[in-house]
Amino acid sequence: VDDFELLTIIGRGAFGEVRLCRERKSGNIYAMKKLKKSEMVMRGQVEHVRAERNLLAEVESHYIVKLYYSFQDPEYLYLIMEYLPGGDMMTLLMREDTLREDVARFYIAQSVLAIESIHRYNYIHRDIKPDNLLLDKDGHMKLSDFGLCKPLDCRNLPSIQENRATDDETMSEPMDVDRCFPDTDNKRSWRSPQEQLQHWQMNRRKLAFSTVGTPDYIAPEVLLKKGYGMECDWWSLGAIMYEMLVGYPPFYADDPISTCRKIVHWRNHLKFPEDAKFSSEAKDLICRLLCNVDHRLGTGGGAQQIKDHPWFKDVVWEKLYEMEAAYKPEVNDELDTQNFMKFDEVNSPAPERTRSGLSRKMLLAPKDLSFVGYTYKNFDAVKGLRHSLEMARTMSLDRSPAEAMPVELISGEAAEAQMVSSMDDPMII
Repeated sequence: VDDFELLTIIGRGAFGEVRLCRERKSGNIYAMKKLKKSEMVMRGQVEHVRAERNLLAEVESHYIVKLYYSFQDPEYLYLIMEYLPGGDMMTLLMREDTLREDVARFYIAQSVLAIESIHRYNYIHRDIKPDNLLLDKDGHMKLSDFGLCKPLDCRNLPSIQENRATDDETMSEPMDVDRCFPDTDNKRSWRSPQEQLQHWQMNRRKLAFSTVGTPDYIAPEVLLKKGYGMECDWWSLGAIMYEMLVGYPPFYADDPISTCRKIVHWRNHLKFPEDAKFSSEAKDLICRLLCNVDHRLGTGGGAQQIKDHPWFKDVVWEKLYEMEAAYKPEVNDELDTQNFMKFDEVNSPAPERTRSGLSRKMLLAPKDLSFVGYTYKNFDAVKGLRHSLEMARTMSLDRSPAEAMPVELISGEAAEAQMVSSMDDPMII
């Protein structure tokens, strides 16, 4: 971590933070995601963070944020990723209220390609939401997990029976679900769509600084603990599309439990404002994503089923990344953070230097053993970034490019990498 100059905080959550940082030797700008090991172990997030590191290291796509390094010290895990200065979709939606249908189509299409790329490697995101859709300087979208908000822990939700929660038509009164998911909405007056939008945006800003998370985009089968597959990500996409066009999520309520109740009772609660200004094709796609898993687009035919929907008839999928983006964020320079929410600095003790060699191996604590093999370096991506930056500096400054850096492990990690290799850990790449 000493190889990087820590700059502005651009994200914070239950397990850590995301900072802008500069690599001291090369001057390259990255986003550093820092996660506290003890919190990961205590809250049962070890497999989640290992899967995230594996996904970022394994999946190569224009629509997935690029991972350059991962490493650790005695207290923290670090992911060094590309910095996307355009901000996230959550901030854009708070600024714009709603998106024009053509703009929404562009970003939903790019989201389809992002989800398709992780599903191709048998990963399920499970937490797709506007906070995790980031924009580069040109306005193109990439999927990530920068929000660091704690995912809703479905294990702590009351158990409900699947047939009583999802088959609303056969129920005269859903007493079991209402008892488990009390409906607080009936304790207040009805809101107009405009009032709902204002109320959502007010609470959305609070959630951005919260570590609680929101269930607004989680599929009902995930909440019902019935087991789920890749199709749960397509439900999340439908909820995001609804929010882009309407201004608030389809099952928004005053508290998470009421939102969960609305989601599992989606047949009763999925409604569209009468004055909604979008096409019948858009509404049809939303309804085909926010539905029972057996009938959901993407369940049987994957992403291709969604691409074939009439709403996307004019989308040239193979050219989507080369096209001019539907929205161009304002970015002044490589250190610009104006498109991210502001976070106060919190003083924390400096991390201890990582021990190396035999002494480090002998002092491995249980939390360290959980993360053996976490260290990674994307040699091709790092070399590619250095080459592109040198070319850009040559063109803008009309001077010779700096000498290429030798490819090497981050200082202090070589011994650990050697130790990991000797332990034949399947995580090492």
